[in-house]
Amino acid sequence: MHSIARASARPYPMPSHEILNEVQQLYNVSDRLDSLAPQHPLVSDALLTIAGSVRNTATLLEVLVATKLAPLSGFGSASA
Repeated sequence: MHSIARASARPYPMPSHEILNEVQQLYNVSDRLDSLAPQHPLVSDALLTIAGSVRNTATLLEVLVATKLAPLSGFGSASA
């Protein structure tokens, strides 16, 4: 809920490069959780599951940026 309130308080939409920076942060978190799993055998399976979920979320955000926010290259040039 906190992130929704924070996002709606912005007077302008978040540029795609800022979202991609967050995607990279999610990938970093996933990598760190993966590396912690062998060190904590009692919660290893849970850490790996969460790491996979975070990685999947990062991938979905990348797809969102690529399909919804990235400029369409050559779109305007066809009508010129």
